[in-house]
Amino acid sequence: MRPSSPRPLLVRSIPALWTFALGLWGLSRQDSVWRDEAATWQVARRSTAETVHMLGNVDVVHGLYYLLMHGLFDLFGPGTAVLRLPSVVAMAVAASCVAALGHRLAGPWAGLGGGLALGLLPAVQFYLQEGRPYALVAAGAGISTLLLVTLLEGRGRAVHWVAYGGTVALGGLLNWLSLMILPAHLATLFWSRADRATGKRWTAAALAAVACVLPLVLFSRSQSAQVSWIPPLTWHMLIGPAILLAIGGAGALLDRPRADGSQADGTRPDQPRPDRSRARRLSAAAVGLPLLAVPQIGLVGLSLIQPLFLDRYVLFSLLGLALLIGVAVGAAVEAVARRRPRAAPWVLPVVMAVAVAALLPQALAKRSPASRVDDVLAAAGDILRMKKPGDAVLFIPAARRDTRLVSPDAFAGLRDIALARGPEESGTLKGTEARPDRIRAAMLAQRRILLVTDAPGVARPPATERERAKASVLRTHFRAVADEQARGRRVTAYERRTGTPSPSGD
Repeated sequence: MRPSSPRPLLVRSIPALWTFALGLWGLSRQDSVWRDEAATWQVARRSTAETVHMLGNVDVVHGLYYLLMHGLFDLFGPGTAVLRLPSVVAMAVAASCVAALGHRLAGPWAGLGGGLALGLLPAVQFYLQEGRPYALVAAGAGISTLLLVTLLEGRGRAVHWVAYGGTVALGGLLNWLSLMILPAHLATLFWSRADRATGKRWTAAALAAVACVLPLVLFSRSQSAQVSWIPPLTWHMLIGPAILLAIGGAGALLDRPRADGSQADGTRPDQPRPDRSRARRLSAAAVGLPLLAVPQIGLVGLSLIQPLFLDRYVLFSLLGLALLIGVAVGAAVEAVARRRPRAAPWVLPVVMAVAVAALLPQALAKRSPASRVDDVLAAAGDILRMKKPGDAVLFIPAARRDTRLVSPDAFAGLRDIALARGPEESGTLKGTEARPDRIRAAMLAQRRILLVTDAPGVARPPATERERAKASVLRTHFRAVADEQARGRRVTAYERRTGTPSPSGD
């Protein structure tokens, strides 16, 4: 006796609703915004012309995402909900795609288990509420993989190939490292022994997608200094990917034919179905394992050439892991069904309850401001409390100016004495600052200066001549009279020492 199976609509919709609910939980993160999200926030508030000007100098790799967020900020206004909801919706779509893939390839319980598992993965929970493009890339990966499976099953038409190529290209324009999904899909083609005609059509769609993204790849290479802070690859960085691949490999081993000979969709071998031999070769392992492994291995290879190893760049590969976890869940349901058919429908709820309980500390941690390195809004609140008429403001490093760019009202009345050209005018994220000698003269002309910098736990020594000049003048000619530290940021009020002359002699 087989356990009753959830309906296809429920298999696809329940994981989407579950992931969406996880995304809404603690969405504001206690009204905090960290430095990466601050870049999205401040660029989204610029005009289209100002954004295009900036992309010519910096961050072109995120250009499409910034323009999307600019449109949303124009429609709904800036705020943490508007900043993060696109990622919540996108990951819900990705979860629905995983569920649909699992349902087609390994049965409804595998689909439901995989879709629900995606939202619980710690890395997914981190980027589920992130005002950056990585969840959108994951949604694109889910849609393109679902389209590929449709085509390999012989159900697709020319429009599906166009949609496939377009979705891969769109993902590449959001982050060109997502093109590593193409070798993953190629591995699936070889694993499933796709015919030559299908291979030719896939090649044409893949080349079209690469051609669309190639100009972005080439132009972004001129801005590679932006990722110069990423550390070189070390052995300990490979522990996480190795664990993921081990879990995925275990799930793939469970992707075997059903004991009763039925197919993933519940039909038996003696029942007619289109292109049954091709569908039998196209397994969840053939789709999920390459999707998990190839981008991870590819990123390691690229990092040997240039340090690029950050898990967010291949976040979309976790769709493969979730699919294979779903296979394990489906196998567990089948195993219980052979012995206790009535208990089989309870397998997934029990597994989910155990997983939620085990991962609850992680889930709470991801929704805390402490999960990010800093909080620009906390520093803005400190400025608002500490500033006095006539004060000046400094930023060390200059990138900490993001606090003012996200919360300009908190800095009203403060003069940014190091700034030569603003971010919008200069086409940069942080603006351009004056020469060190001019910054020194401007500082000595002030009675009181507010400094926005990093808290000691995350601060680095001054790295540029300008930063060293700022720190030297403050140390020599000023004394700290107030200091506030919160969530990785520090605001210190300095007053000029008695007897220290200013350039004007007052």
